[in-house]
Amino acid sequence: MTLRLRPKEECRYDLVSLGEVMLRLDPGIGRVRTARTFQAWEGGGEYNVARGLRRCFGLRTAVVTAFADNEVGRLLEDLILQGGVDTSLIRWVPYDGIGRAARNGLNFTERGFGVRGAVGTSDRGHTAASQLRAGDVDWDHLFGTLGVRWLHTGGIYAALSETAPETVEAAMTAARRHGTIISYDLNYRPSLWKAVGGQTRAQEVNRRLAGLVDVMIGNEEDFTACLGFAVPDTDIHAGALDAGNFKSMIKAVVEEYPNFQVVATTLRAVHSATVNDWGAVAWADGDFAEATHRPGLEILDRVGGGDSFASGLIFGLLERDGGIATAVEYGAAHGALAMTTPGDTSMASLKEVEALVGGGGARVQR
Repeated sequence: MTLRLRPKEECRYDLVSLGEVMLRLDPGIGRVRTARTFQAWEGGGEYNVARGLRRCFGLRTAVVTAFADNEVGRLLEDLILQGGVDTSLIRWVPYDGIGRAARNGLNFTERGFGVRGAVGTSDRGHTAASQLRAGDVDWDHLFGTLGVRWLHTGGIYAALSETAPETVEAAMTAARRHGTIISYDLNYRPSLWKAVGGQTRAQEVNRRLAGLVDVMIGNEEDFTACLGFAVPDTDIHAGALDAGNFKSMIKAVVEEYPNFQVVATTLRAVHSATVNDWGAVAWADGDFAEATHRPGLEILDRVGGGDSFASGLIFGLLERDGGIATAVEYGAAHGALAMTTPGDTSMASLKEVEALVGGGGARVQR
């Protein structure tokens, strides 16, 4: 691999994520529209990667985000602390009593079952994190003085406001200046873009930011919707991209973006909300590597599976010397395990991930 990683000893953090953390309200096996009780979790596309790297893989991580300073914000802080992610980079915004100026985001999430797909209903307009501006963080202090080996952010955060892409760009520019590797998960969400220009705006923002990325992550719909690359001979809405089609697409992607050192995607075919075929493929240094394919994977909660893939992939690139083949196996195994438990974030252990990477199954552990 050609990734030039900063030495651990000169960096406070192995990875810092930039993104919004929402309070997830989960009706369990029921539905939001008929629920009387909810379980509270924290979650966010970018944050989930930092938490997975801390709790499963034992790395030093932090999150750059913002909260309105009220009881919901403090609950989110407490949940993040339980996950072991450093909270010292959180910006606290005064709360005006009802959230006219700034508030904290909520995400109501149904897991889905069988023919009923998972459903997410977010309530995140005018949040403190979406209003975070480029000048609110001393990026050179973070990446230079403190030191960060890896920055992770993505298309969910970039979609939240007019200022969010500028904040992402400022963070990326400073990270590059100090030799920090940058990963970006395209994570296209139609609901976030539909009121601000749809796919046209999504492509405008993501294509601009893509020029600053070292490790690009996304599924087939992401590369099409966010970067405008057509996936050959594939119905993207069926979620059935195969490795061959991905390889054809990536040749065009890396030709346009020669700064990409790694490109990776999950491969998912959806049979039902609870049964998916699951795999992954990645490119680096002109070579492709495909993870162990897991047909008929049974899923409890699919939300966060892609984020856990990203954290496993990053762990493999940061801490294992097996190159892209090893990294994509860690990513696919961690993503598969994360979808066997409730909530956005991973409950897997490194021992479990490495057992699955090594070909282990679901026999009882005694």
